[in-house]
Amino acid sequence: MNKKVAFLSMDSLENFYTYDKLLIEPMKMFGWTAEEISWRNKKVNWSDYDAVIVRSTWDYQNDAEKFVGVLEKINSLSYLENDLNLMKWNMNKNYLFDLEQKGVRIVDTIWKKGFNGGFANEYFARLNADEIIIKPNISANADNTFRLSKENINEHITNLEKIFASREFMVQPFLKNIIDEGEYSLFYFDGKFSHSVLKKPKENDFRVQEEHGGDIRPNKVSSEMILIGENIIQKLSTIPLYGRVDLVRTKQNEFALMELELIEPSLYLNKDTKSPYRLAKAFDERVKKL
Repeated sequence: MNKKVAFLSMDSLENFYTYDKLLIEPMKMFGWTAEEISWRNKKVNWSDYDAVIVRSTWDYQNDAEKFVGVLEKINSLSYLENDLNLMKWNMNKNYLFDLEQKGVRIVDTIWKKGFNGGFANEYFARLNADEIIIKPNISANADNTFRLSKENINEHITNLEKIFASREFMVQPFLKNIIDEGEYSLFYFDGKFSHSVLKKPKENDFRVQEEHGGDIRPNKVSSEMILIGENIIQKLSTIPLYGRVDLVRTKQNEFALMELELIEPSLYLNKDTKSPYRLAKAFDERVKKL
């Protein structure tokens, strides 16, 4: 019997890079017919699908409550990946704090709510940094992410106070290694390492996403890094179908977790020809265990 799976997406993927279509043929090999559907589509009957996989919902941060409502509805009518509670937890970057409490090394972080320009300069001293990154706890695609120096932060105070007036945000040191070496993304399907890419920002930028001109290339990582990623995945409440572990090298020459993406990460399936098959196989095997 033919089974149907929906790849949850958004109304328009214009100006975005997505590679989920590379999954369609491998899914067919396991008896699944796949199609992309916007999470904002109110006409779709989710019970028509045997499974729904959250993929390129890259506008959800603008409407987080509504997005969660859609996921809850899907979860009541179909089989949802990743796990609903795991995705809810992953939506707020406070998850990094939780993981740090479990022994995971994260990038040094100050957690705040409601930006007060009078305290802005203290962040540099607390983080022992000449430059800092300020970003919202709920965000995607580097939206409302600021790289600031002691010299220019005062120019941004008014804007920061407006954007983060009542929003939770995080402050981290800007790690020069992101430019010099890059950010490593390791992909795990059902808890097993699949592949890795190295992401570097374009000249005079710090954002590594393709949409911002970042350079993404296949990368062979050390067994040490693979084990770091596996250790992080194993600390989760449930093993996800897919997870992306973003690591960066600190000034102390240690790897720290920058992000753990469990909702809608680009999996860069175009950078490893066998990765679409691995993901389709992992998904089919998980469904068969239900």
